[in-house]
Amino acid sequence: MYRKIFKRWVDFILSLFAIIILSPVLLVLSILVERKLGRPVLFKQERPGKNERIFKMYKFRTMTNTRDKKGNLLPDEKRLTTFGKKLRSTSLDELPELINILKGDMSIVGPRPLLVKYLPLYNKKQKRRHEVRPGITGLAQINGRNAISWEQKFEWDVKYVENITFLGDLKIILDTVKTVLRHEGINSEDSATMEEFRGTL
Repeated sequence: MYRKIFKRWVDFILSLFAIIILSPVLLVLSILVERKLGRPVLFKQERPGKNERIFKMYKFRTMTNTRDKKGNLLPDEKRLTTFGKKLRSTSLDELPELINILKGDMSIVGPRPLLVKYLPLYNKKQKRRHEVRPGITGLAQINGRNAISWEQKFEWDVKYVENITFLGDLKIILDTVKTVLRHEGINSEDSATMEEFRGTL
């Protein structure tokens, strides 16, 4: 009952309430991002959602558009500024995703929406992460976030899909707050951002 009906209503009500309450924070962050990183303030990217339906996900940008002499974007670690790192470590860059939740593209809790180009790389079990709406946070985010392997992330994602409950979602939200405050698992061990997924051998 919660999964099929109430979860969506909880998402809608809480995201609307959060947008209203956090509107001053969103405004201040928009101004800071524009001054420190430039325009556009929002980073928009197509991501696969429930049943692999493609939608545009919104985040505050955390990297500059600095390019080399040939016009190519510099590597992530060179474009990720100190300010951008702070946005990521506090997860404030994720706040615009509240709009996605309000629209029904995402949920508060669920597997993180990944890149469209990964779709052909998932095995049958990993594809199950798309049986539900993607979320701002999920089991993988409170169990290592970017510091764990892709395979471990997908294991947590599928475990969530198989065990969705109101109390489970509430626990994930509370644990997410603890994880963010401790700044755990922001980056992988070998990269400023998570390495690309290349498929499971």
